[in-house]
Amino acid sequence: MRKTLQATLLAATLLAGSAAPAIAADKPAADASHDGYHLPPFPADAHARQTAQIDGHTLKYTVTVGALPVRDAKGNTVAEVVYTAYTMDGADRPVTFALNGGPGASSVYLNLGAIGPKRVDFGVEGDNPSDPATLHDNPGSWLPFTDLVFIDPVGTGFSRALVDDKKATELFYSTDSDIKYLSRIVYDWLVKNGRLQSPKYLVGESYGGFRGPRITDYLQTQLGVAMKGVVLVSPYLDPAAFNDENVSPLPWMLTLPSIAAAHLEREHKLTPEAMAQIIEYTRGEYASDLMRGRSDPQATERVIKKVTELTGLDPLFVRRSGGRIETQAYLREVYRAEGKLGSRYDSNVTAWDPFPYAPRQRTGDPILNGIIAPTTTAMVDFVTRTVGWKYAGRYNALSYEVNKLWHEDDDADEGSVSQLREAVANDPGLRVLIAHGWDDLSCPFMASVLIVDQMPPMGDATRVQVKNYPGGHMFYARPDSQAALLKDVRALYGAR
Repeated sequence: MRKTLQATLLAATLLAGSAAPAIAADKPAADASHDGYHLPPFPADAHARQTAQIDGHTLKYTVTVGALPVRDAKGNTVAEVVYTAYTMDGADRPVTFALNGGPGASSVYLNLGAIGPKRVDFGVEGDNPSDPATLHDNPGSWLPFTDLVFIDPVGTGFSRALVDDKKATELFYSTDSDIKYLSRIVYDWLVKNGRLQSPKYLVGESYGGFRGPRITDYLQTQLGVAMKGVVLVSPYLDPAAFNDENVSPLPWMLTLPSIAAAHLEREHKLTPEAMAQIIEYTRGEYASDLMRGRSDPQATERVIKKVTELTGLDPLFVRRSGGRIETQAYLREVYRAEGKLGSRYDSNVTAWDPFPYAPRQRTGDPILNGIIAPTTTAMVDFVTRTVGWKYAGRYNALSYEVNKLWHEDDDADEGSVSQLREAVANDPGLRVLIAHGWDDLSCPFMASVLIVDQMPPMGDATRVQVKNYPGGHMFYARPDSQAALLKDVRALYGAR
């Protein structure tokens, strides 16, 4: 799972027609070089004034697209990170930094899908890549109560390394270096914009959720910047939990509830109360019976019977799986009669299987394949035409090249649970919201439930909460789930 793109897949697009002409821009950067050839310089920072109708109010804000340098120990610029910032007038406004995942995902999904002032439709059943990538006002935007800064890590969006791939892997495409340079980007943006005294928040989705606690802890203890709150959307917090599937029941415990949730949704029976019973079965009788193995044949029979009931799958398929439902096998099996595939990111979002007779899935994920076009089209048009940041380089909504080059440090399997605990312990005022879609099989909610249940309360157990919503990895693509997330986030911020 680590080596597949775990991007936060939401895209909200900004309506081109609502922007005023670009206003004063900064001085352009000098020419750059990469692999011995010349790169055109990035444009100067570009600014545009926009409006959006949100919750019955007209919001007037400024959008800025610009770049910040990444320097090595000798002060040489080795990369340029592009950001998109939405700011409003007003004293003491919080500022929220947003990152998606992958590794290899730009921030377009949180920006134009979840929390920016505009959005584009994508990521739900019935959406087509060729549908118009039209931006419209986003009713779930967080802009009414916080400024927003979306960061594209090196190799994603328009952000670029100015060194060769080998050096870029060392400096940017590995667990530890990724956290250090991105933390510095947060710090540099605050200094550049005179916002060090602002209340500060961080939101990360998917692998961005892995980054979230580590960046928060690094900012606290190394760079001297403290977050008031962290929102982790469909986070990938504990990679090691998915290991040792031949002995440990844990990998199967993590995904069964999400498979059951998808079945309940297809039956129009998905409720928090129904899921509470499934969660209790999973961490109780299911775990215990799996651990009994061949020492208790009746335990295996109990598992097969209950898993068949919870998932609605063919009893023979469940029996041959031993009640241990492998994700990709399930995604083909559940829709096999229709000739379709379910998505790992929301198993109730489907696409046609172009190779239905192959022994294994031969095509990409239905959601990942379907979101590249609308998010890329909307974001490039918004940046280059609406805001006026004129750059002709390629925009990478999802960079498979970055994902391929990614090198996991020795501590990658340790996840971010230790840093989550430490960050919360370091600051009694820090609050964390972990948000999941019930149907997500890429970063299942059950992992976060178990992680938080094992955390010490540290004075107030409500400082770290897990909330679940209908939908999958990009549950915010569903209007009702986005509205529920917005309500919970407002409570975190103390916003009215």
